[in-house]
Amino acid sequence: MAAFFSSLMIVLQPMNLFMLTLCAVIGCILGAIPGLSGGLGISLILPMTFALNTELSFCMLLGMYVGGISGSFIAAVLVGIPGSAASIATCYDGYPMTQKGKAAKALTIGITGSFIGTFISVIVATLSSSLLADVALMLGPWEYFSLCFMAISLVVGLSRGSIFKGLLGAFLGVWLSTIGADSVTNSMRFTFGNYNLYAGIPVVCLLLGTFALQQVACSYAQGQQEMPEINAGELKGFGLTLKDFTENIKAIASSLFIGLWIGFLPGMGSGVSNMIAYGQAKKMSKNPDEFGTGVDAGVWASEVANNAGVGGALIPMMSLGIPGDGTCVLLLSAMTIHGLQAGPLFISQNPSLSYMIFAAVLVSAVLIFFIELLTKRWFPYLLKAPYHYLYSAILMICFVGAFSSTTSQFSIYLMLIFGVVGIILDIAEIPMSPLMLAYILGSNLETYFRRGCSYAAGDMTTFFTRPVSCIFLVIGIYSLFKPLVVFLIKKSKAVKGA
Repeated sequence: MAAFFSSLMIVLQPMNLFMLTLCAVIGCILGAIPGLSGGLGISLILPMTFALNTELSFCMLLGMYVGGISGSFIAAVLVGIPGSAASIATCYDGYPMTQKGKAAKALTIGITGSFIGTFISVIVATLSSSLLADVALMLGPWEYFSLCFMAISLVVGLSRGSIFKGLLGAFLGVWLSTIGADSVTNSMRFTFGNYNLYAGIPVVCLLLGTFALQQVACSYAQGQQEMPEINAGELKGFGLTLKDFTENIKAIASSLFIGLWIGFLPGMGSGVSNMIAYGQAKKMSKNPDEFGTGVDAGVWASEVANNAGVGGALIPMMSLGIPGDGTCVLLLSAMTIHGLQAGPLFISQNPSLSYMIFAAVLVSAVLIFFIELLTKRWFPYLLKAPYHYLYSAILMICFVGAFSSTTSQFSIYLMLIFGVVGIILDIAEIPMSPLMLAYILGSNLETYFRRGCSYAAGDMTTFFTRPVSCIFLVIGIYSLFKPLVVFLIKKSKAVKGA
């Protein structure tokens, strides 16, 4: 506990606290505006952290992370359009509550549910990450290879649309991670004689191109969204009583557990947890038919679950080096940029920084809770932000960030190339999550595989004869082939029925 409170004091230093608060507010604004997100904010400020110390950098990034997830419910409640996939289920009951004149209550439930989910989940993450890291220290390269393989396979298996498109994205990510000098022999691979690629693909160029540029281009092509008018006078008052909380305690508790568990699974994220928690709350309700008409439990379930995923996603990222969701991929990239290696040794080698990360999330949750309560009446004005100004500012930050990452004009060209690649992948409906996760874990995947083969004198069966490694591989293979097996079974039943 002494280490945690010492790290908390670092977060509460004036400059760290100021930048954390500022980024949390900006993240909340980006999360509230449909088409943007806190993840976009992280990718934009990532290049700005190059010249800053590690503590200040992560205060900014984590403030943006928490603010982005917390703010996504605002548009879902007020206009029925989710700010991100994390608040899709919030629309089902949040917007009907607004139509009934209960906008203040729906917003307060969203604010309180977000705070409960984030705060409690991060406490769990703080207590459990070091224990999981101790267990991970007993594993060898065989288990780590299998763990990376399982993480990528789970994300591919959960990809929208065809699983083959998810596999294509993962293969592209692994291939991008091999560009540059081989870590073992130092031979050049796929550089085509360009010395700018000797160190590999700069992660900032890849993130800004495939994430920020692609998102801006696709959103602009779809046209600006016309938001309905909201009466700010309806947002007066707190709108919530203690009875409202106690009546929904079962939905809150179950959603907290669901959010933690799904956040812990690699690649699942809050976009999945809010839907599952909503469905579970509906099953537990005495009046399930009322869901979708403006029920408090529906908003509680969605917002508690998606924010509980924050703590759940931090656990594997901190203790295993495996990002729990797409935003944690960006945070893992930030660690790499600052010369840090996430994994089992991270907490023991960097106790101050690791506990500071947890403390920063806790402080962000508290700050966002009070800021959102105090500014609730101004929420409608966030949805009237002119998109043409936002897009221009984002593009300018992208170009500056790409150049500052390597101080080379080549980085800007590379970012533009990846922006085009991102647009093509979006048109082809190839998901980005497998690509980004495979790129981040690709080097580890190769390193651990080669180490495992070297230690076993070329015997690759060791990956299957070691129990933990075998379990991870079986789970990964099962997640890849399950959609295909289900499809074949359904096709067989349809033929028999015909």
